Amino acid sequence: MKARVTVTLKNGVLDPQGKAIEGALHALDFGGVGGVRQGKVFDIELEGTDTAKARTDLQAMCEKLLANTVIENYAIELM
Repeated sequence: MKARVTVTLKNGVLDPQGKAIEGALHALDFGGVGGVRQGKVFDIELEGTDTAKARTDLQAMCEKLLANTVIENYAIELM
């Protein structure tokens, strides 16, 4: 089974990399772009077919390693 975990900064958390990307896009004449937020994506292959167990395991992975839950949110998508 395949899964995708998307991790993004929570609203209100300063995103300097997102600001740098926004500035670079403006410098490339993409003036209508604003509010860029940067994140990370993990594509994970899991053994088995039990979606409930997969979701539980993925949540544990996010809580323990993949996301800093103090400043980041995560979303899990099973494919």
